[in-house]
Amino acid sequence: MPAFEVLSIVVIGILAWFWLDGLKVRELAIAEARTTCTADGLQFLDETVATSSIRFMRNDEGQLQLCRTYSFEYSETGDNRKPGSVVMLGNEVLMVNVGLRVLH
Repeated sequence: MPAFEVLSIVVIGILAWFWLDGLKVRELAIAEARTTCTADGLQFLDETVATSSIRFMRNDEGQLQLCRTYSFEYSETGDNRKPGSVVMLGNEVLMVNVGLRVLH
């Protein structure tokens, strides 16, 4: 098999892994945003999160992992929309930000 075909298969495999892993982490971020909003008596608007940034970051053991920041909107009264965010390092929640309250 020519090197170009092997390289193409490897690149497609990496892209597929990145996409599937991103879906899994996004679902964890949605669950965390929903749980935080419910615990604080807030409405989790649109029931979804959007990717704000993706970068590399080292965890506590020094391993390089993807750090994804997701933004979402919540409401205190039902009449307003306020921005919130969830920061995920790998599959772990690093931080949830709802207004002035930041949870670690």
